Amino acid sequence: MTIPCMIKNQSPSFPHYPFSLHQSHIPQQFIWPDPEKPSLDPPELHAPLVDLRGFLAGEPDALFEAAELIGKACRHHGFFQVTNHGVDARLIANAHQYMDRFFKQPLEEKRRAERKVGEHCGYSSSFIGRFSSKLPWKETLSFEYCAEKGISNGVEDYFCTSVGQDFAHLGKIYQEYCSAMSTISIKIMELLAMSLGVNRAHFKDFFEENESIMRLNYYPPCQNPDQTLGTGPHCDPTSLTILHQDNIDGLQVFVDNEWRSVPPNPDAFVVNIGDTFMVCTVIN
Repeated sequence: MTIPCMIKNQSPSFPHYPFSLHQSHIPQQFIWPDPEKPSLDPPELHAPLVDLRGFLAGEPDALFEAAELIGKACRHHGFFQVTNHGVDARLIANAHQYMDRFFKQPLEEKRRAERKVGEHCGYSSSFIGRFSSKLPWKETLSFEYCAEKGISNGVEDYFCTSVGQDFAHLGKIYQEYCSAMSTISIKIMELLAMSLGVNRAHFKDFFEENESIMRLNYYPPCQNPDQTLGTGPHCDPTSLTILHQDNIDGLQVFVDNEWRSVPPNPDAFVVNIGDTFMVCTVIN
């Protein structure tokens, strides 16, 4: 149902790449055409801050206020932010910390979890094994999470089998993080239902035992950031994306024929509805 994501833009140390990240120019395959290059000073997107404290506490007025804010945002561009969401700040900090630990490993260690052809989970890097154009300047690690009853340790098992026993504790952290994202996504689905004027449990019942993809996006320092993109323009095919950014600007949304920025807020998750949810609402 969802893609919980985390972004990490910079790091003081450098893994091993087939070219030097300190060279004066980036390789040609990473340079994007001028019309598609990033906007250096975009206006800010009005992605409303939705305070979930009252809603989670069961306050009726807060529920209707949150649903109204989300409904307006979704009818315009589909992006909003949630604060006081109930996810432990220490869990979020640990998830970022262990993400750093994974990506700072030597390349040969990360490739133990390399994504296989035709699969959507595993380690992937634009810096190795690809000869193309308009490559994104990033590495990713993706893995599945299943909220279905009886499947309780899928993320932990993935880390043990694919990354190695030395990283079993990462599996525990991301198992907990994914569980928290699943919980908050169901709460957001309740608010989306309210905003559409249907029963509060309308989408909750459908998505409760969801399958999700957790994706860690790592963007190494770049000597020519005006020439490339960390992630190219795209639409999310899922129902929801829940994103936590680090403290570096970079996220942009195309609205009203221009790119607009969503500045980082460590206390908030950025949420956007995806293509699947849009189809669901059209059908309903």
